[in-house]
Amino acid sequence: MGQPRDVHPAVEDPRVEHARYWRFPGLPGTELLTARFVTTSFVRHTHPTYTIGVITDGIEEYSHPGGRARVGPGGLAVVGPGEVHTGYAGVPEGWGYRVFYPSPEVVEGIAGELGIRGTPAFTQSGIHAPEVARILVNAHLAADHGDPLTASSLTRQGLGLLLRTHGRGTSAEPTTHSARPEVEHARRVLADRLLDPPTLEELAAEVGIGPFALTRAFRSVHGLPPHAYVNQLRVDRARALLRSGHPPGDVAVRVGFADQPHLTRHFKRHLGVPPGAYQRALLTS
Repeated sequence: MGQPRDVHPAVEDPRVEHARYWRFPGLPGTELLTARFVTTSFVRHTHPTYTIGVITDGIEEYSHPGGRARVGPGGLAVVGPGEVHTGYAGVPEGWGYRVFYPSPEVVEGIAGELGIRGTPAFTQSGIHAPEVARILVNAHLAADHGDPLTASSLTRQGLGLLLRTHGRGTSAEPTTHSARPEVEHARRVLADRLLDPPTLEELAAEVGIGPFALTRAFRSVHGLPPHAYVNQLRVDRARALLRSGHPPGDVAVRVGFADQPHLTRHFKRHLGVPPGAYQRALLTS
């Protein structure tokens, strides 16, 4: 059987923003995003999955735990599960990309076949790997065209090549932070009081340290200050409720946002698409 031919996307107007977030049955455990962003920027946030974005044109810049990256065509923006990162245009015309969000189990399975032990990680975040980019773009396009065999084959091939050239194994044991116990106490309070979180001063008083010390210690452990952590939890819970079919307006109230527009603003700053579009794509795929 010969190699599949490259598929080239149609030329798009670089001035127009668009985003499509969806799930393809041929790629279980993986969600997909196709987007062009010009003025959109992403706040500091995390994903429970790996984020592997192939830049197709323009330049994306973003911060990540290792510093700051600037990635252009032929490059990949790679972030691990739970790693705090941002995202914004590195040039006036913005950037276009195709993103894979494979679950940790999907990546661990491929890494295991390659003999990479422990939890898979990558040696860097902004990676220039034109051959990997070419394979993954064609995998993404195959999913777009409803071709499960090509999509799954090329995705596995591309992720395998990326892991072989830029992957490494880390300890499978969870990292133990040498954090003050007050930070874990504060985290539990925020998770329990998502609908009515305390002020920073109230939270600090409850856990027994000053507001400034709490913010600094909390951010060193979780990568986000307490208020941003609350918004991350709300978006994560909103995603689960939306996938279960709950209406966006109901979801907004159930996770602690004031109303649906409030949910939409935060949702787009984390995922690039509004909650209604996210829900429609996942429930119909």
